[in-house]
Amino acid sequence: MKKPIFKKTFTAISLCFISLFILSNKTIAQNTILGFKSAEKQNKIEKDFDAQLNAARVGQNIKLLSSVPHHVGSVGGKFVSEQITKVFKEAGWDTKTEVYQLMFPMPLTRVLEMSGATNYKAKLKETPLKEDATSNQADQLPTYNCWSADGDVTANLVFVNYGLPEDYETLAKYGIDVKGKIVIAKYGRSWRGIKPKVAQEHGAIGCLIYSDPIDDGYGAGDEYPIGSFKNDQTVQRGSIMDMVIYPGDPTTPNIASTATAPRVDHHDAVNLLKIPVLPISYGDAAPLLKDMAGPVAPRNWGGGLPFTYHIGPSKSTVHLKLAFDWKLRPGINVIATIKGSEFPDQWIVRGNHHDGWVNGAADPISGMAAELEEAIAIGGLLKQGWRPKRTLVYCAWDAEEPGLMGSTEWVEDHAAELQAKAVAYINSDGNERGFLGAEGSHAFAPFITEISKTVIDPQTGVTVFERSKAARATSASGTAAKKEAYASTNYPLGAMGSGSDYSSFIQHLGIPSLNIGYGGEGEGGEYHSIYDSYDMYRRFKDPTFIYGVTLAQTAGRVTLRLADADVLPFDYRVLHTTIKGYISELINNVDQLREKTLIENELVNKKAYAYAADPTEGLTIPKITAEVPYIDFSAILNALAKLEKAAAHVEEIKASGNAAQLAVLNSKIYTAEQKLLSEAGLPRRPWFKHTIYAPGFYTGYGVKTVPGVREAIEQKNWAETKEQITETAKAIEKLSMFLDAL
Repeated sequence: MKKPIFKKTFTAISLCFISLFILSNKTIAQNTILGFKSAEKQNKIEKDFDAQLNAARVGQNIKLLSSVPHHVGSVGGKFVSEQITKVFKEAGWDTKTEVYQLMFPMPLTRVLEMSGATNYKAKLKETPLKEDATSNQADQLPTYNCWSADGDVTANLVFVNYGLPEDYETLAKYGIDVKGKIVIAKYGRSWRGIKPKVAQEHGAIGCLIYSDPIDDGYGAGDEYPIGSFKNDQTVQRGSIMDMVIYPGDPTTPNIASTATAPRVDHHDAVNLLKIPVLPISYGDAAPLLKDMAGPVAPRNWGGGLPFTYHIGPSKSTVHLKLAFDWKLRPGINVIATIKGSEFPDQWIVRGNHHDGWVNGAADPISGMAAELEEAIAIGGLLKQGWRPKRTLVYCAWDAEEPGLMGSTEWVEDHAAELQAKAVAYINSDGNERGFLGAEGSHAFAPFITEISKTVIDPQTGVTVFERSKAARATSASGTAAKKEAYASTNYPLGAMGSGSDYSSFIQHLGIPSLNIGYGGEGEGGEYHSIYDSYDMYRRFKDPTFIYGVTLAQTAGRVTLRLADADVLPFDYRVLHTTIKGYISELINNVDQLREKTLIENELVNKKAYAYAADPTEGLTIPKITAEVPYIDFSAILNALAKLEKAAAHVEEIKASGNAAQLAVLNSKIYTAEQKLLSEAGLPRRPWFKHTIYAPGFYTGYGVKTVPGVREAIEQKNWAETKEQITETAKAIEKLSMFLDAL
């Protein structure tokens, strides 16, 4: 579902396949490894692991698993799950499937037409291409947004730019109201589900979403099949479930979607919208946009189509009719296990989804092939006599694309056991050539930094840490920022929002999580279209499949080190520093908002005086904005001071070498992140319980750190701000007390 974590312009040097393969198997042996008394044995294990990774086999698995459409409940989906099961079993893993009955609506009716000054019926179909062998398969899902409401609406059209809240503020300045209208928004700048959500909140009765060629077509690069960007009939399918309320099957909130589970009617599900929504190509969008009347769109709203963009309303009327079947379909999770030799009840969980909107070579099969490569190499280690100390659980999730359903239902089904046993969850998704991208629990930041300095980038021959650092320095603005980037010795682990299968682990259960992938040099417009194919992937994404090996090396090291560490490598000093930075940012945000409000109110008062002196001027005087009150952050700051001491206490235990204390530490420390959960959950979305990381209410995939406090400030809800400061401080104090007691 989620695009690669890191995006950069292609700058890599060209290397032949043989050189790539040699470089990919170079690693840097370490004199010390976090959590290990001796590095020598672990270096040997990782060298043996790397030696069994095979780029050609990664390519073969991408070709096989993307050879058929494989959305949830499809014949192809069953085939893919069977092939994944076969690989795990042949590698020596104890493998089973866990099947959930998932609501997954498929389209019965799709009609989009305009009549009046312009008469046009949308094609709503992507064009098969001779250069793309799988682009004409019969079982491919049509172009649609999953979880759109059924609807039959006719109205004038209004152009809303990217459909973000601030775009509606601009519309209001033009005196344009979308109530009772159908809106058309560009893909981009936010997750797709935000666009119809905001449209519905403003009274729109339907929503169209298209990819403008300036962003994702000929304005960005050559069109497919000449280049990798969208041609005029390419469409981005995708879910518009309001996942920031809760992900998973919308009819079974908080419980697993088993065959006997009680269900709410989908009409009553609070994370589903009530208006019809349809994605279209820019070929289908052009006649609709060209028909627009009304004001010329602001300069920064324009796109790449060869005419002037107007806001509307349209001269003609648009008829949008959609109907769906609203059926339950089987979601097949593949779960493969190797039991730990010393700590069988401590689990290292690794996952990638296997379902795609169509053939899904990039999303998700490129990541799935890397996970399978890890599993094969670990199977090779087993044959050499190695066995992990902790249990490995490798998962292939179904139904991620409609709303993280396979992973969420499994997590809800096994919640108590996971909170007792899961040391960490390691996620990947789509993968391509380029730069390391990683996000996750910040207690893992030193751990990821160390690993990133041992994996060699196959295109440049430097470590993935150094290549990532160079990319950050290149894109930094200003000399000081560039110098800071170049001087950095730590990998900047990102915070987790949503958009892939880690969400239920960290944000619902508080299980420490990581999301890892490579990207930035395989840009294109194939995302969620019929052109996300093997032919596209081998031409534009990762032609030698070597970055599948690089991902396997990176995630494999995370897995192997967590499995065998003498002391689990959590560093809560870094978490303390990170949260403290977030709080400093929030304090600064409040101060800036207070200053801005004072300046604005001063201008209002000046206008009021001017009007009083000369009423004939006819000035429109805006209302005085309520002053920003003093916000007391001392509860969180005091809690952070306690966390700082508690984190130092943990490091003292590690340094002591006391076997009994270290055993207690290992048996408990991986549950520490659960203390950061709020029992009540976030306001208006209690499924999300983590007080430090959550997707934003209006950002979708994008993270909001310290979300309860941050969003209350953004909404100027000062009573809620105070409540959430108290709630966050309590969570940090719980974590401090837990660490102190170790």
